[in-house]
Amino acid sequence: MKFTDGYWMTRPGYTLMSPYEVHGVDVHPDKVVVYAALKHIDHRGQTLNDPLLTLEFSSPLPDVIRAVYYHHKGSLRKGPSSFPLRVSGSAAISIEDSEEKVILTSGETSVTITKQQGLSILYAYKGRKLTGSGHRATSYVKGANGVHHFREQLDLGIGETVYGLGERFTPFVKNGQVVDIWNQDGGTASEQAYKNIPFYVTNRGYGVFVNHPELVSFEIASEKVSKVQFSVEGERLDYFVIGGESLKEVLGNYTSLTGKPSLPPQWSFGLWLTTSFTTNYDEATVSGFVDGMAERNLPLSVFHFDCFWMKAYHWCDFIWDEKVFPDPAGMLARLKAKGLRICVWINPYIAQRSDLFDEGVANGYFLKRPDGSVWQWDLWQYGMGILDFTNPEATKWFGDKLRALLDMGVDCFKTDFGERIPTDVVYHDGSDPYQMHNYYTQLYNKAVFDVLVEKRGVSEAVLFARSATAGGQQFPVHWGGDCEATYESMAESLRGGLSLGLSGFSFWSHDIGGFENTSPADLYKRWVAFGLLSSHSRLHGSSSYRVPWMYDEEAVDVVRFFTNLKCRLMPYLYGQSSASAEQGIPMMRAMVLEFGSDPACDYLDRQYMLGESLLVAPVLNDAGESHFYLPEGTWTNFLSGEKVRGGRWCKERHDYFSLPLYVRPGSLIAVGSHKDRPDYDYTSGVTFHLFELASGSVTAKVPGADGRTVFSLTVSREAEGYSVSAEGLVGEWLLLLRGVTTVGVVNGGWVEVAAEGVLVKPDRSKSWLFVGLPIEQ
Repeated sequence: MKFTDGYWMTRPGYTLMSPYEVHGVDVHPDKVVVYAALKHIDHRGQTLNDPLLTLEFSSPLPDVIRAVYYHHKGSLRKGPSSFPLRVSGSAAISIEDSEEKVILTSGETSVTITKQQGLSILYAYKGRKLTGSGHRATSYVKGANGVHHFREQLDLGIGETVYGLGERFTPFVKNGQVVDIWNQDGGTASEQAYKNIPFYVTNRGYGVFVNHPELVSFEIASEKVSKVQFSVEGERLDYFVIGGESLKEVLGNYTSLTGKPSLPPQWSFGLWLTTSFTTNYDEATVSGFVDGMAERNLPLSVFHFDCFWMKAYHWCDFIWDEKVFPDPAGMLARLKAKGLRICVWINPYIAQRSDLFDEGVANGYFLKRPDGSVWQWDLWQYGMGILDFTNPEATKWFGDKLRALLDMGVDCFKTDFGERIPTDVVYHDGSDPYQMHNYYTQLYNKAVFDVLVEKRGVSEAVLFARSATAGGQQFPVHWGGDCEATYESMAESLRGGLSLGLSGFSFWSHDIGGFENTSPADLYKRWVAFGLLSSHSRLHGSSSYRVPWMYDEEAVDVVRFFTNLKCRLMPYLYGQSSASAEQGIPMMRAMVLEFGSDPACDYLDRQYMLGESLLVAPVLNDAGESHFYLPEGTWTNFLSGEKVRGGRWCKERHDYFSLPLYVRPGSLIAVGSHKDRPDYDYTSGVTFHLFELASGSVTAKVPGADGRTVFSLTVSREAEGYSVSAEGLVGEWLLLLRGVTTVGVVNGGWVEVAAEGVLVKPDRSKSWLFVGLPIEQ
């Protein structure tokens, strides 16, 4: 939202009230309160008939500085007035107070407020400037129409790039964009977004979280090219500046504040297949798909029933359409006997034709209009009412419908919608509907996730959610919404996923092949490679089926190849997922997150790191070409073994069974022995692939079903050769030294030197040293 007309002028209808100098400072044990006058005060008479602005600085966590600005502090603000934080109390801080300035330090992050020569606010990490504000930047904005705003402008340095703000499909670097944090069902081809998060990070190594659930308007180097501006309506502004040693640490601090993600179960990382949306299907259709996958040796982990498992005009009554599913419990039992998990589609809306509608009206379970009538419309479903999750009884009622489905054999839910939430409504608990518009999705997804935790346990709970706000990362997985079957949409989906990852979300998916329309076989096969090298993988569409034999026979082979590959990579992928959940960082990582010191990575949005060691560059054209960047070092193509020197751009042509999948130098990748399912004992027959370890040591951790490490292997490069040690397992495993042509054993353990590597039956008390003895061919 713009308040100025160019650099000098203010837009008609607005008056900017900007703090000019500090009039006084109150130092408390846990905060600093600054009173800022709007002009220079020469004498007492100038203190009359003129406001002060109150600026409070505190710290809830080490390296997190909170700034809360007030005009009129007593102004009424209904809930949810802010996002619930996962911390209470204050972090240990130090305060230096002098005549010239006051400095509040938390961890290694500080804020300095000058007291003389005009107000300035400087945020720093270990003395290095992160950003700053002050006179003519911080402003209370009076509107002639009686609607007032608070605005902050934070400095952008030369070459500084901004990322995040949710799952945005616009250019990956947000500089020059206007972003309104307002959830909308806008597809993947516009500036609208399903998941709007008022949090951004920059390549300078810090983040900013605006703690307002309502509309937050960002002007990112747009209203003023050297500033990130954000504004909210009202008498108060609350934001955090988050420091850290790296962007990973910044994301970790942010998710410590707003919530760490739950670790999804192992089975959820396998291939999901759906009925698609408006296609015709019944049990015979579903069985045909499932059996067809099995007959073609295509590993399938989850089958999803989309909207029409219920009758049209009845959504959501949670009742199977008996015309096409006369025996739902029996059908689910038959599918589960084939080793599948079951997902069903839901939303938080109840159509008027459903029998549940009258029950919901009678008990006051829906959002109401100011006159007390139920808020309804015909968009999506006829006479649709919206569940009021601020009503505990309504939440329990909704949850009971889900509990019945779980008892029937359903394993998880696709929580669709949650964005089209009106503001002309009344909530049960009196919440402000304007502030609830974005926040509604949090209550919705939490209600469903809580039922799953209750019935299945936290280790088995997983959603497939479309909408989100800050804190929504606690309820994974999220998917990218309605994309088109085009290469352009495939690329915009990737941009959205990378932006969401830099907004604190660890697990993300997308509709393989595109949702709208039907992709040609070429695009489908390229999207399969991208989709199965994503956090989660789902074949889904709108008006046509997504089983691969509907495209061509080669598509079947491509799906098999990449599904097998993902299953084999699960020891690595699940270990990385466990670390991602613990640290609050994404599985699919923008290059800037792993290589922040390489300026060539600042703008890269057509490739990503899958965990810390695998680089993926999807093929985004029908020529089979990929143009990608490799940072410094010698990288290894995981599929072909080819070595490529980094620090440069590369261009490659690939068939459908390949894409640029490169291993970071110095990596140790745990590869599993099963290619037909994602959930198995990862320690059984595990192979460790070592890549280009020039010096030092590297450790691979193999997780169990709960994500905890059950076995770790450390390899160190020394002058004599490689020393190896293992913890947690007495069994047999294989160490594969990729690219090393000579290897031998000097001491310890029972070791068999083979052409492909070193087969070890380890003893916990032993370590091994491998040196340059030739491998017998």
